[in-house]
Amino acid sequence: MDDSLAKHQKTEGVIELRLHDVNQLFNSMDPSPFTDKDLDDKAEAFIVEWAEDFPSDMPLRLLVHIERPVTDLSAPGQTAEAIHRYFSYRVERNRRKLRQFLKQGRLSLLVGLSFLVGCLLASDLIQHTWHGTAATIFAESLTIGGWVAMWRPLEIFLYDWWPIRRTGKVYQKLSEMDVQIQIHTDLEIPSPAVVAQVTAARSG
Repeated sequence: MDDSLAKHQKTEGVIELRLHDVNQLFNSMDPSPFTDKDLDDKAEAFIVEWAEDFPSDMPLRLLVHIERPVTDLSAPGQTAEAIHRYFSYRVERNRRKLRQFLKQGRLSLLVGLSFLVGCLLASDLIQHTWHGTAATIFAESLTIGGWVAMWRPLEIFLYDWWPIRRTGKVYQKLSEMDVQIQIHTDLEIPSPAVVAQVTAARSG
């Protein structure tokens, strides 16, 4: 293997798709203009899953092989633009989701802390007002219940937010990756049969 090629492969994550028609990339039910169409769910899942397998600091490149020739010479460029725009849209949706999730977490934390303080005050009052086994059990139950109320906000801030953030970083990489469309007349002999090739990279 050529040394320069080996070096290139180590510094770039390549995701390859082989399709019969470029329209297989997109949601057939979406009536939007071509460059604004949503990706097909299966195509998106495939691309995202492969992107997640590569190191977070590795640049990505999407290589799409199309079997059926196209009559519109602008189709490869429009396809690349549509992919970039779709993942940019996913970045924005992910940011909104994260903001709403953290807002919910702050509200849950406020409610949980208020309930915990109330339970601790009530428990202390019971212990100083009544004596006996029943009073002790009731006071301890209030204390336990107050800490249980803190479970959800702690779960949000300790565990649940960072997977959303990680997915957002993947979408960001996908919105900036190089997209290369190769249209083949015969997939069995790909190299001589390339009739169009467009590389589109989102500028910084």
